[in-house]
Amino acid sequence: MEIERIELYPLLHVLARPYGDANGYKKYRTCFLFRIITRSGLDGWGECIDWLPTLMLGFEQRIIPFLIGKQATNRLQLVKIINKWHQRAAAGVSMALTEILAKKAAVSISELWGGRQHQTIPVYASFQSYTDAADWKNISLQRIEQAVSDGFRHLKVKIGGRTIREDQDHIIELQKFYQDTVQLALDANQSYDAAAAFQWERLFREWPNLMWLEEPLPMDRWADYKLLRTTLSVPLAGGENLKNARQFLPLLMEGALDMIQPDTMHHDGLDSYRDSLQLARQFGVRASSHAFDGALSRLYAIFAQACLPPWSKMEESGIEPVEWDVMENPFTRLFSLRPVKGAVQVPDGIGLGVEVDQEMLKAFRWDGRIYK
Repeated sequence: MEIERIELYPLLHVLARPYGDANGYKKYRTCFLFRIITRSGLDGWGECIDWLPTLMLGFEQRIIPFLIGKQATNRLQLVKIINKWHQRAAAGVSMALTEILAKKAAVSISELWGGRQHQTIPVYASFQSYTDAADWKNISLQRIEQAVSDGFRHLKVKIGGRTIREDQDHIIELQKFYQDTVQLALDANQSYDAAAAFQWERLFREWPNLMWLEEPLPMDRWADYKLLRTTLSVPLAGGENLKNARQFLPLLMEGALDMIQPDTMHHDGLDSYRDSLQLARQFGVRASSHAFDGALSRLYAIFAQACLPPWSKMEESGIEPVEWDVMENPFTRLFSLRPVKGAVQVPDGIGLGVEVDQEMLKAFRWDGRIYK
């Protein structure tokens, strides 16, 4: 299965109104899809994220010339080499080569990975809560109302981008309407120290519907995470930017997290990503994949989650939810997979089992101009 050519699909969408989290506002959403095609005609889709000019230059001048003529079955070695140049590009190449192998074997991705243990996967509506408008709280609540109306029963909302008082007022208002109907996660994007995070505890004790508190502190503060884990009444989650199981290992050995959140695009490849999921199971902790930045990466997270055993014998029929971007982002609809009542059916066709929207690839193709 010699690689014959690679097609690039850089996509750009300028947002009508910027939105964001504790790290700042997004003015646009991008997606960089590519298709690796072999001489036998088998193909596979990959996805990565970065500044589009950087990705185009890197693929055209280095990654494509390197891959042409290589055997698609030599996935691990190819991904290892590309990782030295650009980790997220390597993750995307890993996706494409995995799909090619699944098509060669005439099986689905989940069958390639040993078979599904779950036919459906719950997904949670993931929000970027902040805008530059004075009434940002109302705007956020309107978005949440729409997601609940669409059938989502698991939500993740941002904190850490405003004062603690403002954020608490926002979440108190949200809970007033939805505490009895939804499960809620709060994501601080590493904005607090331990003392600031603990200011939420008086409210946490009143809210039985909290799923987890995500990354309240920088991820290298293991001692503070251990302290919070013993003092807060809500599970702690994190790790979206960690690249491999080796980086998760100290956190798990120190007992710093209740849940890990690996991201398919942020890991050293799909094999490395699945190693992290399996590591969580070995330590008896939960794993809920971070997947905000791409529809294809989220699809692979769903396949991987479908192959995981339950994290506890108390949850024999359950599986942790996967993130689903509900903000203004057309690229979340690039693949023909949609949640119904807050869950998605795991595709069972050969390879991905779903098709790419070719019209969207044309409509949103980046024209090469610099954007900011």
